[in-house]
Amino acid sequence: MALHLGAQYILEHNVGISDAVLLHPLTEEAFIENIKKRFSHEQIYTYIGTVVVSVNPYKKLPLYTPEVIEEYRSRNIYELPPHIYAISDEAYRSMRDRNLDQCIIISGESGAGKTEASKVIMQYVAQVSGKGREIDRVKEQLLQSNPVLEAFGNAKTLRNDNSSRFGKYMDIEFDFKGDPIGGVITNYLLEKSRVASQIPGERNFHIFYQLLAGADPTFLETLKLSPKPENYGFLNRSGCIKVDAIDDAKDFNMVKTGMEVIGFYRTEITEVFQLVASVLKLGNVEFSHRSNADGTDGCDISNTGEIAEVAQLLGCLEQNLTNALTQRTVEVKRDKVKTDFSVAGAVYARDALCKAIYSRLFSWLVQRINDSIKVKTEQTRKVMGVLDIYGFEVFQTNRYEQFIINYCNEKLQQIFIELTLKEEQEEYIREGIEWIHVDYFNNAVICDLIEKNNVGILALLDEQCLLPGNVTDKTFLEKLNQTCKDHPHFESRTLKKNQSDRTLPHDAFRLKHYAGNVTYKVDGFIDKNNDLLYRDLSQAMYACRHNLMKKLFPEGYHKALDTQCLVNSLRNPSQKSLKRPPTAGSQFKASVQELMKNLLSKNPNYIRCIKPNDDKQSGTLDLEIVKHQVRYLGLMENIRVKRAGYAYRQIYAQFLYRYKMLADETWPSWHGDVVEGVKLILANQKIQQDEIAFGKSKLFIRNPKTLFDLEETRRERMHFLATLIQKVWKGHVKREHFLLMKRSQVVISSRFRGFYGQKQYKKKKAATLLLQCCTRRWKARKVLAELKHEKRCQLAATDIQKHYRGWQARKLLAELKHAKRMEWAARVIHKYYLGWKVRKNYKPKFRRIAGPKVARFMVVALKRKFLLNVRDKLPSLSPVDNKWPSSPKMYKSASDQLQVMHHKWRCRKYRRKLSEAQKYTLREKATASDIFKDKKVIYPESVPRPFKGDYLNIRGDMKWKKIHSLTNDINLVFADLVHKVNRANGKIVQQLLVVSSQAFLVIDHRTMTLKYRIPIEFIEKISLSPFQDKLAVFHMKKPENGDRFAKKGDFIIGNEHIIEIVTKSSLCVKNKTNTMPEISISPQCSGQFGSSAVQVSFQQGAKGLEPGIPGVKVTRKKHLMLISEP
Repeated sequence: MALHLGAQYILEHNVGISDAVLLHPLTEEAFIENIKKRFSHEQIYTYIGTVVVSVNPYKKLPLYTPEVIEEYRSRNIYELPPHIYAISDEAYRSMRDRNLDQCIIISGESGAGKTEASKVIMQYVAQVSGKGREIDRVKEQLLQSNPVLEAFGNAKTLRNDNSSRFGKYMDIEFDFKGDPIGGVITNYLLEKSRVASQIPGERNFHIFYQLLAGADPTFLETLKLSPKPENYGFLNRSGCIKVDAIDDAKDFNMVKTGMEVIGFYRTEITEVFQLVASVLKLGNVEFSHRSNADGTDGCDISNTGEIAEVAQLLGCLEQNLTNALTQRTVEVKRDKVKTDFSVAGAVYARDALCKAIYSRLFSWLVQRINDSIKVKTEQTRKVMGVLDIYGFEVFQTNRYEQFIINYCNEKLQQIFIELTLKEEQEEYIREGIEWIHVDYFNNAVICDLIEKNNVGILALLDEQCLLPGNVTDKTFLEKLNQTCKDHPHFESRTLKKNQSDRTLPHDAFRLKHYAGNVTYKVDGFIDKNNDLLYRDLSQAMYACRHNLMKKLFPEGYHKALDTQCLVNSLRNPSQKSLKRPPTAGSQFKASVQELMKNLLSKNPNYIRCIKPNDDKQSGTLDLEIVKHQVRYLGLMENIRVKRAGYAYRQIYAQFLYRYKMLADETWPSWHGDVVEGVKLILANQKIQQDEIAFGKSKLFIRNPKTLFDLEETRRERMHFLATLIQKVWKGHVKREHFLLMKRSQVVISSRFRGFYGQKQYKKKKAATLLLQCCTRRWKARKVLAELKHEKRCQLAATDIQKHYRGWQARKLLAELKHAKRMEWAARVIHKYYLGWKVRKNYKPKFRRIAGPKVARFMVVALKRKFLLNVRDKLPSLSPVDNKWPSSPKMYKSASDQLQVMHHKWRCRKYRRKLSEAQKYTLREKATASDIFKDKKVIYPESVPRPFKGDYLNIRGDMKWKKIHSLTNDINLVFADLVHKVNRANGKIVQQLLVVSSQAFLVIDHRTMTLKYRIPIEFIEKISLSPFQDKLAVFHMKKPENGDRFAKKGDFIIGNEHIIEIVTKSSLCVKNKTNTMPEISISPQCSGQFGSSAVQVSFQQGAKGLEPGIPGVKVTRKKHLMLISEP
């Protein structure tokens, strides 16, 4: 098998020092310089004993190919250059061969490459384990779980484009042969607050963008979604939607494929995306303030259309969901009181519901994956765990999530130091080597500060959450200051020792973590720790017909609104529990303690990931950033622990095998005791006794310089041995060549003599055979001549007989032919006689005008053929099918006329199938074509879009119902927000335009107050420009009856659907007056604004008015209004 990098060992062909334990001198600067040197040569892995330090290269490297996997397969960890594959192979073989359960702990900052490292480990295990149909299925399911969980649990942050926002621990289970048979995934603390809000420059979870970018338009339509992320409040607030390094559409297809491979049913996949769509739609729900009669604040939902679509997706009643979002039920003993939410309270409830749906959906996904990949049979199992959990986080503003994440990292750092030190101690004790104690920072004091019962920060937080009354984050901070004031790792601005520290805000506290000081703002600690969801929301979710909601909200069962549930509650009062659910902090603390217990039960392997820079640039290493990570990861302490006694250790047999050429007694082979052989080598090199120690199975070397000297001597000795081997080999090759030539000469001589004797023998044999052949040939020719003479006589007699019989036959044949010719001649004469007789009798009766009739017959036949061809090749009944059978030139005009008749006939049949609504829609489109085709630049854009009419769904709005009950405008034709140009100063304001079959209404969209109502017949003219703008001037007749809703003057309005507005308004005027209003499309028009006549001029380049986008500039100068770009 070929070895990596030229088939040489690690100590010979690597840049820098591969194992930092061998660094000399051992300083932090030397360690970082060594990492930098290796990083610059794309060697991103470095050992600290058996710990792998990985630096994120921020680019693809050729280190993970199947060929590299084969190189590291079943290799000693130090036999090849440092690699994740080496530690993965060591853990895998220890688990398989020694029955030791393993775990690989991956730690580091966000963006250091932890997630990619876990993928590499999974790839290696899948490659080196066994093959088979069932085994390959399990492998594929384990591998495909990664993209699914990443889509729902990862997001783009400021430091990482694919940051894990949850912790994951996967136990891969193997059979006795080392083949994977299943697995179990445990997730920790999904950052669900990201669902409702993100800081600028970050994104929500990947799945939202993947769904909008990669889903089929038809599927998006069933989910009530549009493909633009900018349309959703949960996605457009951070200002970051598209990431160059991420292909959301491609990733969505991978997620769907992964879910299918794992075993999700198609209905389950659809249900999952329905919930994702529901979260997006709920994020668009807006609330408006309402003052109640009792003086309290209430709220209403402004956009009821969104709620209706969410209710349709979840399968619940729209009214139930509306009530749950705007009201809250408070239970006091046996009394229930409903109170209204304020706008802020409703927004909080909406966000809490969205976060609860998403986080519970994520937990369900993990459980569903576990159900698919779990071991199906009872058998002995071996386990290898991979821990990929969020790294230590320090932001400009650190909140509850960072506190919990950093607490978990404190526990991992504690177990890392304890297990590393413990392993070192056990090895020295096992080998009988005296142990030298090394001081290191024990972060147990920080862990106790956070998790200790009754007095820890988590315990105090839970205590504050359980207190009755108005408990706030401020009271929690005061409790912390009172309880932890004397702790050396706790700081607060109100404490005497920190009162002068202006870097510490008054609403925050600071912890001195192992990775550095972190300041936490207490804002939100109480709410996020409570993690409560209002009962009304739980009830509404449980009452949904969606298949997943009852599984996600089981606490809503006894609170459900159906009669059967109420009856069950009355029959069994104990079924309804008012016990407070555990807090988020206590749940996470219990899960972390369970994780620590799990890790302690396995043999640990460590991968420490380092982020080289904050800009995610390849080839750049920031020394200050790396130094900070080296310090808080405790890498120098780990090296010092490894080097406390002896920097290098090696099994005697391996040491003897590597260095046996350094002593004459051990070269080329040693058959005695291996320890004695090692001692001979060391004595030959004159190594002092205080530099080495002999354990029971290993040799220990104190100073790395001693090892380097051994390697240098070995290199020189290997050069000498290589020269010696080359000399002996060349002599051996030449001698072998001489012996081969000598043997070849003997063989050639013997073969030539044999060939010459054989040739002489063949000549004599050929001569003898030739004489025999000639004798036999002479005898044969003599016999043949006699036989030929006899045969010729026989043939002559036969020939004479044959010719005589032929003469007789020919004579008889001539007689028969003559008789036959006579008979034929008689028949011909008789036939001509009969013909002459018939012609003589019937010649007067013969018709001489048969030619024209034959010609007419041919014409009729050609016409019939043409018509039958048309009948057989008629086109389909589709009016847009332009096919028509070809015809001869003589019938071209008839064919064209038939084509026109057939087209009219099938158009009439098509029209009879249309409903009245469809006919009216086509009539609107035809009217728009007559008005705008080849006249208005933006008209082609409106052709494929259907005229929807009511774009705001106001038909169900109560305030609109109140308005049309007063105005009797029942038949609503168009409704949308438009931009109205003020006639006095040119300012643009947003109003609600409603066009009914009776009137033209302008309404204040905020208060739904009617501002103007002009009867539809008052529209006498509509003017537009031929340019790109989406503006129209509506010219009104002056009302004679003094209608107070009528506006004195013309209107200038702008809207994305201006073609539809003009078309529908024109048809309404025609239906009312039987006359179409005048439509003028010109760069200039005159308008009547009050008593003043104004000239309106459009300049080419004006754009459409879009909310939130700079629009056109309108300038009023006396009797001129100019509309142009700003």
